[in-house]
Amino acid sequence: MELISRLIIGKKSKNPEKRDIIWNMAGSFLYAFASMVLSIAVVQIAGEDAGGIFTFAFTTFGQHMFMMAYFGIRPFQITDTGGKYSFGDYLGLRLLTCGAAVLTGMGYVFLNGYSFEKAAVVFLMVVYKVIDALADAYEAEFQRGGRLYLTGKSNAFRTILSVGVFLASLAYTKDLAAASLWAVGAQAAGFLVFDVLVIRELPNVEWRSAKGKKQELFAETILLFCSAVLDFYIFSASKYAIEGCMADRDMAVFGAIFMPTSIINLVAGFVIRPYLTKMSFTWEMGRTRRFLKIQKRIALIIAALTVLAVGGAWLLGIPVLSLLYPNLRTGLSQCRPALVLIIFGGALNAYMNLFYYSLVIMKKQKYIFGVYGLVSLMAVLVSTPFVRWGGIFGGALAYVVLTGALMVLFGLIDLAGILEHKRKNPEQRNLE
Repeated sequence: MELISRLIIGKKSKNPEKRDIIWNMAGSFLYAFASMVLSIAVVQIAGEDAGGIFTFAFTTFGQHMFMMAYFGIRPFQITDTGGKYSFGDYLGLRLLTCGAAVLTGMGYVFLNGYSFEKAAVVFLMVVYKVIDALADAYEAEFQRGGRLYLTGKSNAFRTILSVGVFLASLAYTKDLAAASLWAVGAQAAGFLVFDVLVIRELPNVEWRSAKGKKQELFAETILLFCSAVLDFYIFSASKYAIEGCMADRDMAVFGAIFMPTSIINLVAGFVIRPYLTKMSFTWEMGRTRRFLKIQKRIALIIAALTVLAVGGAWLLGIPVLSLLYPNLRTGLSQCRPALVLIIFGGALNAYMNLFYYSLVIMKKQKYIFGVYGLVSLMAVLVSTPFVRWGGIFGGALAYVVLTGALMVLFGLIDLAGILEHKRKNPEQRNLE
């Protein structure tokens, strides 16, 4: 095991930044691609209704429980370059949040009165996603320690292992619940090999947690946690509305046209994530102009990709999705306007994430929480009425309205923070 860990860590690179970028892209791509592959496989092997159940379990409620376990800490951890909190502090808090997510998932399944198969699949996907959230604490520490490539490697290898086991089991048994159970076992094994064992071979990882530090960390990140849970509710409000108002096969169709947003977020992650530590240092040094320049560069890249994505969705989106999901071809044929709306909403979400990370660096958690609270209230009020009015198109429209509201509000607060920082650091402004 020690030999495997050292092989994963590898030798010192002559170009560490290039290695970080390549492995981060590989891990992020495989992680996002897995959701599409799994959804397609379930629809084609187990049928449309099973596809709808899996879409809700994996990409909606399971992912929501991931956000609960994740606790919104990662941006805080990777930008904690001064080492205010140890890895032991972050891990200790993450273990507590993971336990809370599992219990919440269990209660949700029990209260909703699902069939045995649907209950089993939903709960197993909660466990799968919670293991993912626990692994994230280790991978954030890799990045904080300047080893982003290890984050990418862990993401890539764990995804390949768990997805491969799930697909093999599903193909052999045709049983979605059995395949989900095997996937959980593979996810746990991947976490052990690619995260737990690897981090123990790294120097300068502080495992000790001083008395009271976890409570202090909890107090400092509780607004990020609430914000993360509300954020995913806003992101998934349309899916919850469709799951509650329409049939499982409609959920499968909506999941299919929603799938390209993961690619947009993936690409945005490629652009944003490598800059986070640099943005943090730049902000702490008071170099406001440089900070804004980085933001503009990222925003322009997202804008160019948005034009390509929206154009491609209108011309090729439905034909391509119909090839990927032949069992859903009839339902997809009516969804071109909804698909374009969702692609545009995905772009707005990418901008929202850029502003969100900037506000985390600025330590403006209370503003983040306030915005999420306001837009969550909007989500409660508009999602179900929009779906009842327009079905899948109504769900897509609700998604655009909500992500647009988040982007505008975060953008305005971000701009106000930059202007305030300029006023407080006139000497740095003159030096830039």
